[in-house]
Amino acid sequence: MEVLPAWAPAVGFTLLPHAGGFLGGNITKREIPTWYQTLQKPSWCPPNWMFAPVWGTLYTSMGYGSYLVWKELGGFNEKSVVPLGLYAGNLALNWAWTPIFFGAHKMGWGLVTLLLTTGTATATTASWYNINKAAAYLMIPYLAWLSLASALNYRIWKDNRNKKRSE
Repeated sequence: MEVLPAWAPAVGFTLLPHAGGFLGGNITKREIPTWYQTLQKPSWCPPNWMFAPVWGTLYTSMGYGSYLVWKELGGFNEKSVVPLGLYAGNLALNWAWTPIFFGAHKMGWGLVTLLLTTGTATATTASWYNINKAAAYLMIPYLAWLSLASALNYRIWKDNRNKKRSE
């Protein structure tokens, strides 16, 4: 039986969040020049070019944090069910937002998804804090960005909710 190199779990956990980001990126790239550019956005909306590097950094940070928790708890076991389960739920919600908002053009449901994502990210961070403080701290920029993203999603939904869906 071949054993994984010591660095493999760290790399795997760190890259895992990017999987959904890459898949969602294809939807986003298609919708930015068509649907998204037609939406009214607030003056404080970050420029489009900023989203990919920010998400790349956040995904790397939270992925590495999940590795630290996994390692601290000795892998997948009874002790890791809640902290890593919350994280898995958070990732699923995070990955769902892009097809909902950009793919289906459901801005209101996107906001609901973002608020649920923020809630699970907060619960994940709290559950990680007593396991590995560094892992919890790695989630703080993600929580800050989710706050901005939620406010932005709300404003876009509020300012464009009567707009007809363009096919």
